[in-house]
Amino acid sequence: MIKKGDKVKVHYIGRLVNGEIFDTSMEDVAKEEGIYNPERVYEPIEFVVGEGALIEGFEEAVIGMDIGEEKTVTIPPEKAYGERNEMLVQKVPLSAFEGADFEPEEGMMILAEGIPARITEVTDEYVTLDFNHELAGEDLVFTIIVVGKEDNE
Repeated sequence: MIKKGDKVKVHYIGRLVNGEIFDTSMEDVAKEEGIYNPERVYEPIEFVVGEGALIEGFEEAVIGMDIGEEKTVTIPPEKAYGERNEMLVQKVPLSAFEGADFEPEEGMMILAEGIPARITEVTDEYVTLDFNHELAGEDLVFTIIVVGKEDNE
């Protein structure tokens, strides 16, 4: 049984509550769902349980599982990417993008002073930036399959 401090390897499928798959470690699933990225390596993820490398709810979900076991869990926003925070949505003058090596477009992901942001609106005067994680406020449904484990001695 997996406990805190164990190094584990798991395959996963991440879905929104509506069933839409947003991420997976399994190449065949990615291809089937139309989210395959040829530049990505699809393999089980490896992490030490309790070190905080992954979202809290995911790490908690593997505790008590064993190799070969599969389970599906729903993780609330507070144990995933947090609730949406409207204070993280900011309007910036369009002039702030003068001299940038790109033209701001709706939907584009950028780094604003090193922080990832999604451009949600572009007008003649302003660009609206959303610094919330794209999965903030979402309940996430993960199917987790344990494929390896090393005990913490």
